[in-house]
Amino acid sequence: MSIESVREHLSQAAPDLDIIETEDSSATVAEAAAAHDVATAQIAKTLSFSVKDRVFLLVARGDARIDNKKAKVAFGGKVKMLPLDEVETITGHPVGGVCPFGLAKAIPVYCDESLKAFDEVVPAAGSRNAAVRIAPQRMAEITNAGWVDVCQAPED
Repeated sequence: MSIESVREHLSQAAPDLDIIETEDSSATVAEAAAAHDVATAQIAKTLSFSVKDRVFLLVARGDARIDNKKAKVAFGGKVKMLPLDEVETITGHPVGGVCPFGLAKAIPVYCDESLKAFDEVVPAAGSRNAAVRIAPQRMAEITNAGWVDVCQAPED
């Protein structure tokens, strides 16, 4: 069970964090923002990508869009979203619950610099109705994530 792998990971890496489960879905950025009473930008969405044969996750603010030129430079090639039918197999999490915690296998994780605008962000926690509240720097630390600048500036 995906949320269980997140629970296990956090019990070791960040035992003080609580997984917040809601009755309402938080599978989309808008749903998550409403469920957790935060701005959409504060949702830390986790995107699954590949470049050539390399798979990785990118965590970015909820209102961010990928800048293809920046991503190509940062990741060494054209970035492609993973097909939806492969996401759960590779990450261990269903689409809408993908997060950098408790992954099924070791996958590189990157956090976009855009997350640093917030003291706290809300990433999913392995299911479509679970999340955690965490400082971006701490999220990067407990997931061994690298920092990249691959998103466009958010539109006002």
